[in-house]
Amino acid sequence: MDCDPAISPYDLLFQALALIPVSHYFLAAFFIFLVSLYNFLEIHFLHDLLTLFRGDPVTLTYNSCSDLGRSVAAKCKILQRRYLATPWLSSPHLQTAFLSFHGRPPPVTYRRHLFRAFDGGTIALDWLTYSDVVEGSSSVIDGSAACKGDKTPIVIVIPGLSSDSTAAYVKHLAFYMARHGWNVVVCNHRGLGGVALTSDCCYNAGWTEDVRKIVDHISCEYPEAPLYAVGTSIGANILVKYLGEDGANTPVVGAAAICSPWDLLVCDRFINRRPMQKVYDKVLTVGLQGYAQLHRSILSRLVNWEGVEKSSSLREFDNHATRILGKFETVDTFYRRSSSTNYVENVSVPLLCVSALDDPVCTSEVIPWDECRVNENIVLATTPHGGHLAFYEGITASGIWWVRAVNEFFGVLRTIPLIERQKMQGSPVPKPLHTSIDHAPYLNVMGDGMVSAVGDEPRDALQENTSNDHIIHSKKDEGTISENGTSFELTDKLSSDEQIKRKSEKNVKELIFPVQRSIDKLSRRSRQSMWLLAYIAIVTTWPFVGSIIVAVLKKRFKT
Repeated sequence: MDCDPAISPYDLLFQALALIPVSHYFLAAFFIFLVSLYNFLEIHFLHDLLTLFRGDPVTLTYNSCSDLGRSVAAKCKILQRRYLATPWLSSPHLQTAFLSFHGRPPPVTYRRHLFRAFDGGTIALDWLTYSDVVEGSSSVIDGSAACKGDKTPIVIVIPGLSSDSTAAYVKHLAFYMARHGWNVVVCNHRGLGGVALTSDCCYNAGWTEDVRKIVDHISCEYPEAPLYAVGTSIGANILVKYLGEDGANTPVVGAAAICSPWDLLVCDRFINRRPMQKVYDKVLTVGLQGYAQLHRSILSRLVNWEGVEKSSSLREFDNHATRILGKFETVDTFYRRSSSTNYVENVSVPLLCVSALDDPVCTSEVIPWDECRVNENIVLATTPHGGHLAFYEGITASGIWWVRAVNEFFGVLRTIPLIERQKMQGSPVPKPLHTSIDHAPYLNVMGDGMVSAVGDEPRDALQENTSNDHIIHSKKDEGTISENGTSFELTDKLSSDEQIKRKSEKNVKELIFPVQRSIDKLSRRSRQSMWLLAYIAIVTTWPFVGSIIVAVLKKRFKT
């Protein structure tokens, strides 16, 4: 059949499209909308369906020489298994939104204790014990927390940004831990938990002084009870920074950091990168503005109040309020100095870090993989899915996966003997060998951010003080012998000197052993490097050397 050349092919196309029912167009548009929404919300239901809802494995990152890592890998069954998100919440955004707006928190009864800080600030400590869980209620009541001589381990919880003890994930954690025999205390940030600001000091992502004072206070009040700590989101950043600052001097014997932002500067860039992340940025900003409104009488005279009210992002709020309260020059300075990734290498207590690779608030780009792998006290657990602090599991979304993981991790730490725990806490992070570079002046960064050049005098001064103490101790012993002149005291002196000598020899061995081990490793690597260089030299020079050898052999054979 011949077509009329006067008829446009586009007319024929439109006529054919007009024959398609309108309902089919609606179905096609609806299908395109579903595909776009599926990708926009990062839903992974089809992936879970194709894998028969087996979930994804949990990746553990730790030092291969770490006793803690091997113990966790062998005894923590939850971390060995797979994590499967609730099927109807198979999206990081759906999980995070469900946690924020509903969360299905269990009913709890807190016992409140008000702690007065050094500057006059008030911090609400909400306690939850096993008896409180058995009685069951949902209100906060005043009263004592626990018996002074109680040996039950205590878990200190540090909530996230603008969160307190009433947050859903905090209630999940407190209820689950208390039901399994732990005493839980939620350390609310200043101005949260229904407590007014009573000083000009506010909390921020890098403020560790409140946590330090709370830990010391609880340690003094309950000296027989082991202390553990759990930080979530910004609270995790504060906890890791505190552990890195205090090192082995902290009374905490175990800790867990859940969904930490690690690097605040990178997270600030990330949260303004995509349209969906900007929604989270706006929600968090509104929460901080609500916090500022609660304490307007104090904050209005300390910060740029007009700028706080007009802030449309976290960065703007931090510029007009947080930076000023923390006395930082710029917002980026505040982010850099408050980031816990700078303190990971100094953590000296067993620490479990949990992060989701699809966290919509704290991007996976900031996870300090190498730092956690180097430090023998850290175990990093990452999952492909989970959202921000959500990690819901089960068909009814009644439980949170990381809560069970923290409980099991702390349970494993309790089974480790006290001597081994002290060994873990006291084990320093491997340091490089001292060379001539170490004798040059180095930079010392003070707590206030000032940088000064320092030489080797502190090390010599320390040795001088040690030798002086030894001389003074010897003179005291000599004076005792000269006054009394008894053989008994002479024997005591000799035994004391022998103990000091043994102790010094032991300390010298402890100092020499890691250096000797490092030298052995360096020598082995040097031998490998020499063979590698020899191989490279032979391969690269063979064309030239080989041609010379062939020419010489031909000449010799001819003669």
